[in-house]
Amino acid sequence: MEENILRPDRDEIKAKGKMYYHPEDHAWNILRIKKEILNEFKPLKEKMSKFSYNMFFHSEWNNFELAIRRHRRKGLPPPIMMWFVKENL
Repeated sequence: MEENILRPDRDEIKAKGKMYYHPEDHAWNILRIKKEILNEFKPLKEKMSKFSYNMFFHSEWNNFELAIRRHRRKGLPPPIMMWFVKENL
């Protein structure tokens, strides 16, 4: 299986979204993708295509920066930065 990492058309995209708990899976596994993001990553609108994601996490900034440099040397696009935010009820 060949991976083709999608690239946005614009330089900066800002979007806020929600995560949802799926009771049957007992997991927080539903992320709703906002229209702003779908408009930048046009292939995500293809209903018959399959998509996956690659996620990496570093708890230390130094290790994160080293990973970013490695990805940049490989010619990969910049990653999407995402924070998990616990909302007050």
